[in-house]
Amino acid sequence: MSELLIPAAILLIAFLYASVGHGGASGYLALLVMLGFTQDVTRPSALLLNLLVSVIAFAQFARAGYFRFHLFWPFALASIPMSYLGAGIHVDAEIYTRILALCLLVAVARLLRLFGTWRSETRELNIALALLIGTGIGFVSGIIGIGGGILLSPILLLLRWCDAKESAAVSALFIFVNSASGMTRVGGDGTWLTPDITGWIIAAFTGGLIGSTIGAKRLSDVRLRQVLGGVLLFASIKLLWT
Repeated sequence: MSELLIPAAILLIAFLYASVGHGGASGYLALLVMLGFTQDVTRPSALLLNLLVSVIAFAQFARAGYFRFHLFWPFALASIPMSYLGAGIHVDAEIYTRILALCLLVAVARLLRLFGTWRSETRELNIALALLIGTGIGFVSGIIGIGGGILLSPILLLLRWCDAKESAAVSALFIFVNSASGMTRVGGDGTWLTPDITGWIIAAFTGGLIGSTIGAKRLSDVRLRQVLGGVLLFASIKLLWT
């Protein structure tokens, strides 16, 4: 893939993910893994881009009035230390790609609304259950090198603890804090930084800003979710058969 196509792909991933309140780590990982990069490069690179895009997405959705702190803190409290622990685990490359592919399939299901129609009626948050869920998501996210939003969002919607826009706002900040936790473990001395990282950062910033702006303000984003779902489905199938 040429030097221009990689940033273009990252821009598209950031745009689509940010439109639903995500940072895009699973998409960046799929791209870099398929291009032959090792875990030593893929995980910190994806987390770095994730940090940038997720904070942009959070700012846009929060400014639009969708952030709910009471939905955020129990998941974050449990997940942050577990993300740090998980980031220290280096798994077999084949197992790693399979886990990543499964996480992508979860994202596809969430985007295609296989977890329900996202009705407006919501239930009260169960804090004990939220802490347990946060623990599991944080640990898995740390191992893979993602922020965990693609795992948290469908759970929030399935249990009807919030609506789609609120889920996007909560997931965006959740992704940021988990990515920061994981980054402190895998970032190291920066030897993983590629010469092209500046272009990747610019691409992610541009895509994240545009995507989150559209996602936070549009009343209907069904078509956008369908496009992203198709991209992720292709990537997950590719990883499963690699």
